[in-house]
Amino acid sequence: MTHRIALLVIAMAASTVVRAQDASVLELKPSPNVATPLAYDKTELTCKAGAKAKLVMNNNGGAVPQPHNIVLCKVGTDAKVMAAAMAMLTDPKGMEKAYVPESPDIIAHTKFAQPGQTESVEFTAPMDPGDYPFFCTFPGHSALMKGVLKVTQ
Repeated sequence: MTHRIALLVIAMAASTVVRAQDASVLELKPSPNVATPLAYDKTELTCKAGAKAKLVMNNNGGAVPQPHNIVLCKVGTDAKVMAAAMAMLTDPKGMEKAYVPESPDIIAHTKFAQPGQTESVEFTAPMDPGDYPFFCTFPGHSALMKGVLKVTQ
């Protein structure tokens, strides 16, 4: 009986490791290029529809050390969410909230990663394939610090 329990524990641990490895890791860093300091190192990420994913803001090696985050939105809602984020400039807790507005259009977002730090969030990718916009909500960054998550079948 003890042998069966040990095998069951090993099997459960192995399945947990496999599930964790199945998650897509979607990592962005600030651009190291001084000509484009307010950009991500990539403008396109990809994952499967309905997949478990981990969105990572790795704020190491940027040309200009500043806080950055990642806000992932529903298709076609980026302008509305960016405007709501900019409207938070008058909110005394805007920085504390990482200038992320409360919005049903936001799928997932990281906190601000300070220079030299990493922040992440786990989420389930949308079921509908498409190009989902992402951007940084630090004031002024979203104009250039943006891209798309291509969700595929």
